[in-house]
Amino acid sequence: MTDPNAQPPYEQPAGQPQQPIAPAAPFTAAEDKQWAMWSHFGGVLSWIPPLIIWLIGKDRGRLTDQEGKESLNFQITMVIAWVALLIVNSILLFVPLIGGLIGTLLYLALLVVQILFPILGGVKVNGGGTYRYPVNFRFIK
Repeated sequence: MTDPNAQPPYEQPAGQPQQPIAPAAPFTAAEDKQWAMWSHFGGVLSWIPPLIIWLIGKDRGRLTDQEGKESLNFQITMVIAWVALLIVNSILLFVPLIGGLIGTLLYLALLVVQILFPILGGVKVNGGGTYRYPVNFRFIK
């Protein structure tokens, strides 16, 4: 049964333009710093957390926009480095004995870089500063 007192669903009158959705409120200074910090820490997992944080927060906080781009650019650089390492390791497989050792050391070095630099960035931003990665191609300006 239907409720006789129920309101009918709201419908936009024909010919009326749709009302725009209001933009989200800007971040406070503390929120801006927090989201900027998380954009760096999220980079330890992959490139997806910095991308999501930057897309959601770029218009809401200056620091989140700046640090989110920096973190995302570093993650894109890391993806390129991993692909290059895959190619190099494929070639090194044909070098007996020493090729596997070099490939393993390169793999471990890249893994340490991908974990260490985002943690350093998150700590620096949480302390009130900004962070620039030492090796970073800036694809997103």
